[in-house]
Amino acid sequence: MSAIKHCPALLISAPASGQGKTTITAALARLYHEQGKTVRVFKTGPDFLDPMILEQASGLPVYQLDLWMGGETHCRQLLYQAACEADLILIEGVMGLFDGTTSSADLAERFGIPIVAVIDATAMAQTFGAIAHGLAHYRKGLPFAGVIANRVASAGHGDMLAESLNGVSYIGALCRDPACELPSRHLGLVQAEEIADLDTRIDAAKQHFLDAGFDYQATPIAFAQTDDARPARTLQGQRIAVARDPAFAFIYRANLELLEAMGAELCYFSPLLDTGLPAADSLYLPGGYPELHLEALANNTAMHDAIKAHQQQGKPIVAECGGMLYLLETLTDREGHSQNMVGLLQGHGKMQKRLANLGMHSAELPEGVIHGHTFHHSTLDTPLPPLLMSKSTRKRGRGEAIYRQDRLHASYLHMYFPSNPEASARLFAP
Repeated sequence: MSAIKHCPALLISAPASGQGKTTITAALARLYHEQGKTVRVFKTGPDFLDPMILEQASGLPVYQLDLWMGGETHCRQLLYQAACEADLILIEGVMGLFDGTTSSADLAERFGIPIVAVIDATAMAQTFGAIAHGLAHYRKGLPFAGVIANRVASAGHGDMLAESLNGVSYIGALCRDPACELPSRHLGLVQAEEIADLDTRIDAAKQHFLDAGFDYQATPIAFAQTDDARPARTLQGQRIAVARDPAFAFIYRANLELLEAMGAELCYFSPLLDTGLPAADSLYLPGGYPELHLEALANNTAMHDAIKAHQQQGKPIVAECGGMLYLLETLTDREGHSQNMVGLLQGHGKMQKRLANLGMHSAELPEGVIHGHTFHHSTLDTPLPPLLMSKSTRKRGRGEAIYRQDRLHASYLHMYFPSNPEASARLFAP
């Protein structure tokens, strides 16, 4: 019989993106953390930026929970492990409550986790109640705990919102306060390390809850243990150099931990600052914001030479999205400024003012099928023929080209390695 652990849990969702889910989740994590509780936070869906904020708020690692990308067993294992050590589990949803291939509502229903919906109450009165009622009752049997009003103008406004609810619990409110807002850019929130006053912003949001006497007690949920099948140590003795700096930071913590669990030794370097690669058998260039660091990346020609030498030795390279853009001949930012990049891949990347592609994708690679997602504002002009195209989960979704050049694997697709550990290991194996 599987072991069971009980732990209070909440899933923080909303009717749409931009309602303030991350701000609310971070504030609650900080509030409970400062009460001496161990708070484990997760992020639903394929997101790199929100977890950075949530890690700083909770003081603990944040992992993704996605039923399609990682699978139910993987999600169940992560939740059980968290329940073994935490006093509270908080899960930030993705987009709106019912949005996505597998939605936040699907995740909450599968594991019986109560939902708290954050609703931006700006310029809203009784309609607040209608939205809350729709979220609570759109799907029969959904474990809906209540709502939190965000960006409330005054105490009177909050009373009006609470009075508009018909049977839905009013859990709390966060006042409208620019000191709480989290800055954003074209791919989402600004990276945590770039927000100098991030702790001050999180604390300001937390203080609003304290001032209102917030004291919500989440319901304990039963989380079952799964068979902890450890991956084969197929990367034993391999050293993988991983790019990690403000230009290349879009990487799943679960990806790195899986590589280590398979025996790899990870060593980190900065394409912005370092002039050479650490001694390594393979190279991992994740996504990020290379377009914001064009001049520094272009001027570091010693790093260009080191990466080319690595490839000339027949060693594996895995380049995702921003990592792939870095390997092109040139990259042009949104203002039209262009700089030379590594030049390992024929082609030119150009940032657009509009989203170029978004969605969950699977890739039927020679190594095996791997799940992941794509989300980018750039386009790629290249004469290189793709090895294959990824498959979108959306009916009208557009696949992403996957390129191979010797042992170089390059694509816009951000892969989630736990979706297929064996195939992921083959990408890095000599």
